[in-house]
Amino acid sequence: MPNSESGDPSRASRRFFLRSASLAATAGVLAGSGAALAAANAAPGNAAGTSDPRDAKRMRDLAAWTALTFKTSNPVPYGCEIFHTQSGESFLRAANAVFPEHDPSAHAELRAIRLACKKLNADSLEGYTLYTTCEPCAMCMGCILWAGIDRMVYGATMDDSLRFGPNIMIPAAEVAKRSVMKCIVSGPVEREACLALFTNPAMKKVFDRWKANGTNL
Repeated sequence: MPNSESGDPSRASRRFFLRSASLAATAGVLAGSGAALAAANAAPGNAAGTSDPRDAKRMRDLAAWTALTFKTSNPVPYGCEIFHTQSGESFLRAANAVFPEHDPSAHAELRAIRLACKKLNADSLEGYTLYTTCEPCAMCMGCILWAGIDRMVYGATMDDSLRFGPNIMIPAAEVAKRSVMKCIVSGPVEREACLALFTNPAMKKVFDRWKANGTNL
């Protein structure tokens, strides 16, 4: 009996056509997957640069304000500021207060969110943008998402802060990406200005004290 593929030209042609169509479909699926991945990486929630010219100045001003804590009994490199997204007006600022408040959750971002909600008598900060001198940890980024904040802009990176103390090494953009709640993540912005808060000589003794006391900030 002749080979069914080589002995019947019409059947061979049909099989060749089916194989070609299958390969084309597979290539289309792979191309579509690549496009989807590229779109996901460009979607809100992934870390990106900033096109807002106000971001750099706001972050520099926040870093300068945070540096004022070096002259207080609670010197910290972590500061946070919340702005009204549309008006651009500053709403409030807050600094890390884990040590004086004996509260491991008293990070600058959480304190700012708590104070803002209390001031507004609301449980949502939709319509507001948050700036922070350092990329938020998973706890803080989770709270930013729960608060409904429009956009978060950070200065120093998570890797920067790891040089000076422990952290939960899940990037803020990754936390946002895995949430059904949306928040645009932008940064780093004015990274060097914010990193200078950590490397300031005034902080060395403080970091040593925190480590000795087992304090995680």
